[in-house]
Amino acid sequence: MQGRAAERDRVDRMLADARGGASSVLLIHGEAGIGKTALLDYATARASGMRVLRLVGLESETELAFAGLHQLFLPVMDRVDQLPSPQARALRAVFGLTDDTVHDRFVIGLAVLTMLSEAADGGTLLCLVDDAQWLDRASVDALTFAARRLQVEGVVLIFAARSTAGVAGVDGFPSLHLAGLDQEAAAALVSDLPPYVRERILDEAQGNPLALRELSAALTPTQRAGQLSPLTMSAPSSRVQDAFQAQISRLPETTRALLLTAAADDTGTLDVILRAAEATVADLEPAERADLIVLSGDVLRFRHPLIRYAVYQGSPFAGRVAAHRALAAVLVAPEHAHRRAWQLAAAATGPDEEVADELERVAVWAGGRQALASASAAYERAAQLTAEPETRARRFVAAAQAAADAGQDERGGRLAAMVEVTPQDPGLAADLARVRAVVELGYGSPDVAARILLDCADHIGVRRPDKLPALLVDALHAAFSSGNAELIAAVAARAPTELVLAVPARLLADDVPGALRALHPLMAARGRTDSGFMDRLMTGIYCHLSADDQAAYEIAAEAVDHCRDSGMGGWLPTALHLLARVELTLGRYDAASVHATDGLRLAEGYNLAHRAAHLRAVLATLAAVRGEEEQARRLAWDALAYTEPRGIGRGTADALWALGLLDLGVGRADAALERFEAARAAPGHRLFGVFLLPDLVEAAVRAGRPERAVEPTRLLDEWARKTGRPGLVALAHRCRALTASDGEAEQHFVSAARLHQGGGAVDRARTALLHGEWLRRARRKLEARRHLRDALDTFTTLGAEPWARRAGAELRASGDAAEPSLGGPLSRLSPQEREVVRLAAAGATNREIAAQLFLSPRTVGHHLYRAFPKLGVTSRTDLATLLAS
Repeated sequence: MQGRAAERDRVDRMLADARGGASSVLLIHGEAGIGKTALLDYATARASGMRVLRLVGLESETELAFAGLHQLFLPVMDRVDQLPSPQARALRAVFGLTDDTVHDRFVIGLAVLTMLSEAADGGTLLCLVDDAQWLDRASVDALTFAARRLQVEGVVLIFAARSTAGVAGVDGFPSLHLAGLDQEAAAALVSDLPPYVRERILDEAQGNPLALRELSAALTPTQRAGQLSPLTMSAPSSRVQDAFQAQISRLPETTRALLLTAAADDTGTLDVILRAAEATVADLEPAERADLIVLSGDVLRFRHPLIRYAVYQGSPFAGRVAAHRALAAVLVAPEHAHRRAWQLAAAATGPDEEVADELERVAVWAGGRQALASASAAYERAAQLTAEPETRARRFVAAAQAAADAGQDERGGRLAAMVEVTPQDPGLAADLARVRAVVELGYGSPDVAARILLDCADHIGVRRPDKLPALLVDALHAAFSSGNAELIAAVAARAPTELVLAVPARLLADDVPGALRALHPLMAARGRTDSGFMDRLMTGIYCHLSADDQAAYEIAAEAVDHCRDSGMGGWLPTALHLLARVELTLGRYDAASVHATDGLRLAEGYNLAHRAAHLRAVLATLAAVRGEEEQARRLAWDALAYTEPRGIGRGTADALWALGLLDLGVGRADAALERFEAARAAPGHRLFGVFLLPDLVEAAVRAGRPERAVEPTRLLDEWARKTGRPGLVALAHRCRALTASDGEAEQHFVSAARLHQGGGAVDRARTALLHGEWLRRARRKLEARRHLRDALDTFTTLGAEPWARRAGAELRASGDAAEPSLGGPLSRLSPQEREVVRLAAAGATNREIAAQLFLSPRTVGHHLYRAFPKLGVTSRTDLATLLAS
């Protein structure tokens, strides 16, 4: 480890922290031969007293689902029985130990998180992932999911890869770039060479340790004497590869053929390689003496991946095909069915239906275990080997669907584009339209996504009416994202008798009573088994739009539970977004924060950039009401960077609303007014801006522009009367109080306060604050204090610091200098601690809490350990009593 003092220190700190109970993650990246594996070896040597698990990614196993996880956990497979039952079943299924299917890939991620915690066994664990760029995507997804949730398990997880771009899901991980060694350290590795030769090797190697060793080892006696060819300009790894190929070319022909078989193999099993090559161990001796391979028991591995690459790429095409065929011929055992299929595919030189069928079976198996990227790759190769056009199209559509479900939207789009002609089968045409729409919604325009689905509905509706409702509801969901009223109406017009389409059509046509009548049977049907998930999700959105927030909350919570219970991991971020958005409206800030944060992590894990933008807007709003200005601005602008160019009107409105609330909370009323008006204009219909009208009115009045509050007040009053929702009517009274004469204002404040009873705490407190301010300005200070005190206590409890400061300032101006109440013992906890405490008080075990919050059981225990003394309790029974009080 010459010249790597800083890198060694960083690893040492991580190991020391783990011994203190803290977990950490690191991504080491740098070119081939730069010393990544050596640094992992250093970590292993320094991990005294720690359990060490290690895996090495193999390029030949990239498409073999869960091959990496299986390699990693093989030494601790006995721990699987200690996992919660759903997680244990999932791991057994993905390792091929059972025929079970897995509905949710995040169950696998949770299982990996729990396995790492269990493997630490109350102590510490070092987990090393070398050549992560070649790890199969299913293993990468599970490991990065776990890595993002490690907290206090005493686990050190280190990935090594050639570049950060080569590993999915590592964005934001702490990273360490290994550059070339400095001149002094590099020179120490080739100190035995004559000065002139040493300088030439240093120039060639550019500080790459492997290049320094291999280029100097490849020197002939003449070259060592100083007769060197002119300097080449290729990268160090290319020059090392050339050196390896020169070594390989000097081997006997039988040894070279045997090495090619080993390079084409993905088992690493010596017996398999020898049988396929029809060779003996003696044929490997020249390669072993040349230090190209390492033999250990029944395992053959190349000393460095570049040697494998040099062997394979340096062999003729016919030789490579023959090697793959020979391997397929010996991989006949059932446990090698997937490897055999890929070997046959690698040997295929044209369409081959038998091989395509085998690959499709591999895809079905992988898809049933949520290894969607692997399933997509198998479907794609099967399609490439298929001659019949409709079957070829079906397999490309399946590949595109699996890619989209895996969060690989761009790849899904490319695969969908391989279907050049619309399939004759209307069902397949519908599947193709839906995957194209998902891809478009994922990183393009929601309007375009909706029109793709609408066009398909028009194309197949007569022949496949059974496909029509699902296409139209998906189109509606996309159109809702943009807020395009014209498009929503066009979708609804295709099936006017479908209630889930009739509700928004009537709302946008200003037929509120008709919309509410259509909404009632949808709400009644949400518990029935024949009620589709999208219908229920849209019903929750309609309830939230029409200000029936309690019903919206119940539906959203049911949708989240349904996603978790049914394994609908891809839809869980959408359900969590609705739940967090409703909780925000209800003033349940802690719960909203936990759910939005979980939703964002999941959306990022699925590469759902569209949904992630919506969730960032919710988190920006929470940060704004808490006065976390830097956080609010960062989240809001990140959301806007995605939503504005793509015409996602409702997401844009939410992000601008967050910025406006931030300004309003700290007294920048003019700026807030501009934000709110821009947010109101972002969606395509005034209905989607109703939620921010109370803030817009307040900002206009406080900015001294009451004329800009007149129309919003009228619209809110009209909407409140039509819906009849008490909370909405209360807000309308509040706005009328702000815009009315002093003679009329008080009655509106009193009416608003009465209607707020039993409603959201935030709206009630903001009305109390405005009423108290009005009373103080009217020199009725004693009356003002009661309202201001209530507002201050509520804002303090909720952590709404800007509003608490404003209420406190008004209270002091009224002559009351008392401090706010502390808001109860729960206010001493972090949001995640509060959520853990609430679940524990309800009787959930640590493992049940861990599964629900996507944490390890050890982290849950840590949160409870920290929370108990803060709350002054010693048991879960005490928790339940405390919360009940």
